[in-house]
Amino acid sequence: MAVTGSVETGALPALDFVGEVANQIRVDGIRASTKAGSGHPTSSMSAADLITVLAARHLRYDFANPKLPNNDHLIFSKGHASPLLYGLYKAVGAITDEELMTYRTFGSRLEGHPTPIIPWVDVATGSLGQGLAIAVGVALAGKYLDRLPFHVWVLCGDSELAEGSIWEALDKAGHYGLSNLTAIFDVNRLGQRGPTEYEWDLEVYRRRVEAFGCRAIVIDGHDLTEIDEAMASARSDGDRPSVVIARTIKGKGFKEIENKEGWHGKALPPDMAERAIAELGGERDLRIDVRPPEPLESFQLNAADTPLTLPTYKIGDKVATRKAYGDTLRALGARHEVVALDGEVSNSTHADEFKDAYPDRFFEMFIAEQEMVASAVGLSVRGYTAFASTFAAFFSRAYDFVRMAGISQVNLRLSGSHAGCEIGADGPSQMALEDIASLRAVHTSTVLYPSDAVSAAKLIAQMADLGGISYVRTTRGAYPVIYENDEEFPIGGSKVIRQSGNDVVTLIGAGVTLHACIAAAERLSESGTACRVIDLYSVKPVDIVTLRAASDATAGRFVIVEDHYPQGGLGAAVMEALALDDNPPRVTHLAVRDLPGSASPEELMAAAGIDADAIVAAVNTLVGALAEAR
Repeated sequence: MAVTGSVETGALPALDFVGEVANQIRVDGIRASTKAGSGHPTSSMSAADLITVLAARHLRYDFANPKLPNNDHLIFSKGHASPLLYGLYKAVGAITDEELMTYRTFGSRLEGHPTPIIPWVDVATGSLGQGLAIAVGVALAGKYLDRLPFHVWVLCGDSELAEGSIWEALDKAGHYGLSNLTAIFDVNRLGQRGPTEYEWDLEVYRRRVEAFGCRAIVIDGHDLTEIDEAMASARSDGDRPSVVIARTIKGKGFKEIENKEGWHGKALPPDMAERAIAELGGERDLRIDVRPPEPLESFQLNAADTPLTLPTYKIGDKVATRKAYGDTLRALGARHEVVALDGEVSNSTHADEFKDAYPDRFFEMFIAEQEMVASAVGLSVRGYTAFASTFAAFFSRAYDFVRMAGISQVNLRLSGSHAGCEIGADGPSQMALEDIASLRAVHTSTVLYPSDAVSAAKLIAQMADLGGISYVRTTRGAYPVIYENDEEFPIGGSKVIRQSGNDVVTLIGAGVTLHACIAAAERLSESGTACRVIDLYSVKPVDIVTLRAASDATAGRFVIVEDHYPQGGLGAAVMEALALDDNPPRVTHLAVRDLPGSASPEELMAAAGIDADAIVAAVNTLVGALAEAR
């Protein structure tokens, strides 16, 4: 028989009542996961006391108004402990028991790992090690931009403490003095396949936390008084981030499985679930009232915009598109919600132009690309228009964070410079040759590759208002401006640079290879071969209409040229788009097929077979084959 009860609204519940609610949440997690036949009840049971004390006595959150700017943030970096989170939602009255029991079923918003389809969830955190890193961005916004007293609480599991991103997060939290951030380490000793790296050696965690400039608070994670005092201290004391390091027991509350290996990620069978529920005191219907934040007289998250004036360039002048990124980012800074982050290469990405103009909205993340992207996600959670930049190759270090940002359905803007073998003598470790493929594959992504400064400025300006994950690939070298400043570049479009009624081949390039296509077309024209040239500046979405028209006009003869490996880049985008046409194009694909070395850009592009000479040769081969066929 269910026990019911609640605490008088506005009153802090006694700790013994909080303990009853914690056991209710344990019971509900068992019930939901057993019904679903899957889930992580034991991982949830270890942290139930921690989270219940937090919610009942220290969290400031209005569940009826999750968008209140002054609400605290509660992020489960330990995303697999979703039975705990959803049980908490029931205990605060946010969801019903009926909805709780839809856990992990088709169509339910209570998925195996929480996502922002739930209004009280900021970001998806199913990939361990990410929640704390993202929380740093949320806390940066609170301390330096919003200047609001909300607190950011993050539940971390001890298995994920082996992830480097956890320590990148604490390093940057300490560097920026994020006293509005508290991480809670649920040290329950057991991971998926057995003991964690340091088991219950809390001293190791304490030393590490303090080494990164954070305050460590070591407690018994099942002593409600210690938990209460730790949470109060974390919220109110000091000028550093706090980390509550709590010794807990996996499966706490059910002796048969407490601290036992082999129960990670397993729902209890019905007979065991029945015994566990009985040992935990049976089903209950208790409620706690989470205190709302202090009311704000007024707060406008995004200040009023001032008119946007984009940079302009002169046709023929040589300007690197990475320079256009910096120019445009600085111009976008007139919008008060625009913020920028960089990975200690801002003098190369030209993000330093934004830094010089708007230092209060620029965050240097040093060589910590995972934390850079994660902080950008956290800033986006708070409503800011975040741009993050580094060398394109180094976004691969943060790829999982980009992937998860797509699942979180946040808006994120990335700029990758120094792409392709065109960068020259630095060698292949610095050459992004996979970036278009990887970013095209991300859910909600847009991939842009401008060829001159004008198109770069217009595309980057559009990114500011674009939903999802957008990526602009910029070039190291300076190349001629080819467009007038009043030219428009709609995302999903392309530009036909030259065409005639006599075109026999279509040349398709973007970025540096567009200039090679233009040069090749001019040379071929002199020998009597007319070529259509397309600037495929929008790689995803791709301009199917223009491509199809070009295919029809040139009998399906395409030469696609890219400074990228052949898999997943421009060629793949075009061929995928037209593959199901009745008469798909016949593609000659020039791409980087071997591992480049160190040399000049011209030497490397020639060696890869993507320069003007290679394009001319490819077209002549096609024309020769056409003549023989006739």
